[in-house]
Amino acid sequence: MKICPQALAKRPPQPPAPLQAPRGPGRPARWHRRQGGVSLIEVLISLVLGLVLIGAVSTAYLANSQTFRQVENLARVNENARTTFELLGRELREVGGTQCGARLPTANVLRSGPTSPWWTDWGQGLHGYEGTEPMSARAFGSGTADRVSGTDAVVIWSGSTLAPVSIESHNPPSAVLHVNTNDHGLNDGDIVIACDQRQAAIFQVTNANPGTNSTIVHNTGQGQRIQPGNCRKELGLSPAAPHDCSTAGSNHSFAAGGFLSRLSVTAWYIGHNGRGGTSLYRMVLGNTSGTAGTSPEEVIENVVDWQLHYLEPSAGGALPGSYVDATLVTDWSRVQAVRLAPTFVTAEAVGTDGNPINRTLPFVVGIRTRLP
Repeated sequence: MKICPQALAKRPPQPPAPLQAPRGPGRPARWHRRQGGVSLIEVLISLVLGLVLIGAVSTAYLANSQTFRQVENLARVNENARTTFELLGRELREVGGTQCGARLPTANVLRSGPTSPWWTDWGQGLHGYEGTEPMSARAFGSGTADRVSGTDAVVIWSGSTLAPVSIESHNPPSAVLHVNTNDHGLNDGDIVIACDQRQAAIFQVTNANPGTNSTIVHNTGQGQRIQPGNCRKELGLSPAAPHDCSTAGSNHSFAAGGFLSRLSVTAWYIGHNGRGGTSLYRMVLGNTSGTAGTSPEEVIENVVDWQLHYLEPSAGGALPGSYVDATLVTDWSRVQAVRLAPTFVTAEAVGTDGNPINRTLPFVVGIRTRLP
């Protein structure tokens, strides 16, 4: 049978025949096109890959976080070590010194007694204590600011590191000093040290009016208002040592180029801080309504120990072969240097073993007033 090409050209296009599903029991003769999507296996694979990625990111984050904590804690340890060196080193360098120089004979007219406070003794400028030696400044104990048993300690006497005032006139019989400013900052009961090129004298101020006048009075003045008071008005040296209340003193005028400043007496030790740790403390000489006394100050936290050793030349000036413990020092006035080895601990448990990190950072301080 022939088909005319013109008939084919005029025939309208026919729609495609619908897809026929294979015939079988329970299956319709016709089925719809399958819609696009993902299978369960693809979902599970995606979840696994996501979990692996999250785990890798979390591991990197935790590692970086731990590293940051370690760096931060060690930086704080270094900062504590630097502060310790600055504060303690400054005081050690000025051991036994005054604004007028070192090794001056010193009259001490603070009233003494059978139980005189430890700070009333000008002593030899420096005195160390081994871990088992008791110290009058602070006893061993477990309370806040009590000294930790087994740790060293040191007491330092010196002229104040604050700027002194100049003495313009002095009337020894009247026990009156005039300084160069009304804003001298001294109050009734302050323990001060006056000095010139010949001698120094330690006494308690019995009357002062900072900001009002330039008069400083050093009468005997013992009473309920002023403690411990002065044993005499005279600030001169005794005919022989010791130049304290056990011997009679002489008149001496500090009018010719003298200086006046607060006395600095501190005791440094390791103490309990009341927060379950230990810190570096110091006992500081102060004044409470005319009564002189000391109180503890927490200086550096997280200090668990320190070892102090001393360089003591012989009487002839020969240097020893090594630093020695406090118990082996024979004359504290000859000690020329102190080696300190404080041990610091991080505030957090950032060590690889899950514990805090300890660092012992030693340094040496030469006593400037005694170096040749």
